[in-house]
Amino acid sequence: MSTLARQSVDGTERKAGRLIALGMLAALLASTCCVLPLALVLIGVTGAWMVNLQALKPVTPYAIALTAGALAWAGWLVFRPARVCDLESGDCATTRPLMRRVFIACALFVALLLGFPLIAPLFY
Repeated sequence: MSTLARQSVDGTERKAGRLIALGMLAALLASTCCVLPLALVLIGVTGAWMVNLQALKPVTPYAIALTAGALAWAGWLVFRPARVCDLESGDCATTRPLMRRVFIACALFVALLLGFPLIAPLFY
């Protein structure tokens, strides 16, 4: 595979990874009222200051939109057909399936985070 083509594939993989990370961070921001305090308590961070996280509730729709946009763009980059692949070296055979698995795992985690406020009332 030529150097230019390899850089193109690597750049796409890097961009998809950054978009997935952005989607994960936006999902955490969107769930600050419910999931983030629970996660902080589970790792041992406590305090009355966590009540102030409720003030971020008005930002939730924007964070959800950012999450959906970042994950949609990352999904498009990950699942679109590769433009240039060298079948002899197997570059695409190893990087694309791995990135797809990472994307699916992150998308499921984000869906769990965003769906938690809907199912949380069932637990109390």
